[in-house]
Amino acid sequence: MPHSRTLAPLVATLTLPLATSALADFIEDSKGSLELRNHYINRDFRQDGAPQSKAEEWGQGFTARIESGFTEGTVGVGLDAIGELGVKLDASRDRRGTGLLPFGPVSKEPVDDYSELGLTAKLRASQSVLRLGTLQPLLPVATYNDTRLLSSTFQGGMLTSQEISGLTFNGGRLTRTNLRDSSGRDDIGFGAATSDAFNFAGGTYAINPQLAVSYYYGLLDDIYRQQFVGLVHTLPLSGGFNLKSDIRYFDSRGDGVERAGEIDNRNFNGMFSLGKGAHRFSAAFQRMSGDSAFPFLNGGDPYVVNLVTFNTFTRAEEDAWQLRYDYDFAALGVPGLTFMTRYVDGGNVKTASGDDGEEWERDSDLAYVIQSGSLKGLSLRWRNVTFRSGNGLTTDLDENRLILGYTLTLW
Repeated sequence: MPHSRTLAPLVATLTLPLATSALADFIEDSKGSLELRNHYINRDFRQDGAPQSKAEEWGQGFTARIESGFTEGTVGVGLDAIGELGVKLDASRDRRGTGLLPFGPVSKEPVDDYSELGLTAKLRASQSVLRLGTLQPLLPVATYNDTRLLSSTFQGGMLTSQEISGLTFNGGRLTRTNLRDSSGRDDIGFGAATSDAFNFAGGTYAINPQLAVSYYYGLLDDIYRQQFVGLVHTLPLSGGFNLKSDIRYFDSRGDGVERAGEIDNRNFNGMFSLGKGAHRFSAAFQRMSGDSAFPFLNGGDPYVVNLVTFNTFTRAEEDAWQLRYDYDFAALGVPGLTFMTRYVDGGNVKTASGDDGEEWERDSDLAYVIQSGSLKGLSLRWRNVTFRSGNGLTTDLDENRLILGYTLTLW
């Protein structure tokens, strides 16, 4: 013990300057949070011959995120972590399939809980950051899913650079994916086909504060290659109005041995939104051409304007349009309360039985975020969905979702 007490001041003297100089920003710029999400889904199937009459599940999700700062020096080093846990509150084998909970391959019984832990090493030099490990990209060619208890993740590496003023570049390689309702990591892929890797590169250039253009290229080895061009423009108008235009175009073709079959798709879609005060009106269109549906990574979402609560409207040859209205009740003295309703109609869908498949979806979304008091930040959301299809498409359903969310800042 005397020997330990003698060495302690010396160790502290040597360690403190190192921690202060090299690790100060690593620790001081770090942050941690815990997101709590309680999600209930009730889905009633209305079509004749449905394999089950309803899907109904209720679960509690926990997502802990820790993000460090960077060490000092020419190359800064950091480490992020994400831990996710989903817990079953109510579900059964005859009501499974909402996407909230995984279920056994033989028993078909929803599991009691599932989890994932992901680590991400990061290096920063100048205005560039390289991330290696668990990733959640939000890019036109690779977008993670965050619509259930837990969010999906990918494994790989991604470089984000802002060395050129106005330009944000992203490039990288993804090799594995963790689905939103899974504890395992699967090979990256599309549909039933898997690949060694998905490589991507591209960026967004802000021409001015109102106008930005984007280009991205993605290659899922031996499955498909995809190009994206996009434009986002905001135009202030007289009378307090503002007009936002979001135009997107994808060109997707097969690659190599085409493990998922023929990929041949052009997707032109866009949304125009006119807002003033508490009101916002939006109209969207989507035109698909080619012999196949629009391809996107398993575990992700398609970057299209008609991605709505239940459907994506990205089938082969599909034409779709959308009308949407948003209202913020803060204008009536109720801050935190918002409402959204939309209708999407798709037609001319190419199916095995013909070229005239049709489908439509109507969504309503009422949400409230508590603004003060001990429950400040707690969000409550009700989503109502009606979906119908015909002429070779055979899914009809009515659905309600109740979602409670709260994010606790740990430090």
